[in-house]
Amino acid sequence: MRYVVIGGGIVGLATAHRLTLEHPGADVTVVEKELTWGAHQTGHNSGVIHAGVYYQPGSLKATLCKAGSASMVDFCREHGIPHQVTGKLIVATEASELPRLRGLYERALANGLPARLVDADEARSFEPEVACVQGIHVASTGIADFGAVCATLAALLEKAGATLRLGARVTGISTLHGETVVHTTVGDVFADVLVNCAGLHADRVAKLAGIKPPARIIPFRGEYFELRDSRRHLVNGLIYPVPDPQFPFLGVHLTRMIDGSVHAGPNAVLATAREGYSWSRVRPRDVADTVTYPGMWQLARKHLRYGLTEVRRSLSKQRFADSLARLVPAVTAADLVPAAAGVRAQAITPAGALVDDFLIVAEGRQVHVLNAPSPAATSSLEIARYIVDRLPPPR
Repeated sequence: MRYVVIGGGIVGLATAHRLTLEHPGADVTVVEKELTWGAHQTGHNSGVIHAGVYYQPGSLKATLCKAGSASMVDFCREHGIPHQVTGKLIVATEASELPRLRGLYERALANGLPARLVDADEARSFEPEVACVQGIHVASTGIADFGAVCATLAALLEKAGATLRLGARVTGISTLHGETVVHTTVGDVFADVLVNCAGLHADRVAKLAGIKPPARIIPFRGEYFELRDSRRHLVNGLIYPVPDPQFPFLGVHLTRMIDGSVHAGPNAVLATAREGYSWSRVRPRDVADTVTYPGMWQLARKHLRYGLTEVRRSLSKQRFADSLARLVPAVTAADLVPAAAGVRAQAITPAGALVDDFLIVAEGRQVHVLNAPSPAATSSLEIARYIVDRLPPPR
């Protein structure tokens, strides 16, 4: 049995690893267009092991994130990968946010999470510099080095005899005598079962395979700063605002990373390339895909004010600092230094709805992961289990 996984981010590598565990002796190949593993969404995220607070109870995100946070900690512990279970605070900074905070707390309980409401004094026992009227403490949130997780998965795959092809960009997918042929820049790969984990390009790969995606990937850039070394003491762990439930973005927040640095962000602005980590990175094809998509115009009509706010914050370090100061008043613009940005692959329907859950489409002997933004890194081992459990049986 020949399995081909397209995409060498954490979800693709985890899926290939699960295949080697469930089908020992099978022929497993991973193709990745970059020269390193986890080069895009995996390598540009905040390193948070999410607990699963925000997601609709019973959804894939809720169930796979909760299970994934536990299995990711176990995996890191087993393989000596740097990680910490730190807990985090989600804080309401003014009374008007309290109903949303309470709703989020009830959702956390519905998802079976170790969450509890804390008053301002108890919040400051965790984070002495935080400003809030009330908060939620979530004990199971953590941080990890997801790049090291990818490196470990690749090593385990190599040990299991899988074929790993870096620098192999997929140029086409065809069928020959009943077999699926994945055409790449380094040669053809034959598959009995195809799994598409191409992230930012997942919808395009699906089209190459003859699948009509129910949504299109629209790239949103998340821009980060980090606190100067002398100001890292302002944050002990993770501090988040109460999110706007209309959006999948959590708002700018503060995260102490596994290396001790404190990242601030991200905001969310429309990217001008699917791998557009700065305003200067523009790819005409990607821009055309965005601006000609009816779903993008529908989304823009509904959320224009929100989008303009994010753009203004992107263009103003002071505005960015002001957003952070709502959480930690001691933070100023002078405390911030630029950090690497990330790009989120967000699926949007033709009607302009943000796809809120993981979107995994199976057709014949193919599976396409068409929406797997955060918390996909946290959930990756469980997404892999979910995919492999639903693959067609060996012929």
